[in-house]
Amino acid sequence: MADINRLKIVLVEKKKTSKWLAETLGKDPATVSKWCTNTSQPSIATLLEIARLLDVDIKDLLIQTSQNNKLTAF
Repeated sequence: MADINRLKIVLVEKKKTSKWLAETLGKDPATVSKWCTNTSQPSIATLLEIARLLDVDIKDLLIQTSQNNKLTAF
């Protein structure tokens, strides 16, 4: 699976940990770890919640493709 999200990068930029995110969302830390490594992806609803918690636009959590700077779709 290609890298789809920038969650790990945004967490570092916001000085937050995946453990903090897991606790805040009420998710298993292993699940959040999989999101951070792009092994699996969170739902759109969860991405919206993550964006809200990190005070970023949801687009900031997604990798842009090189074609016309379109966001990668799930």
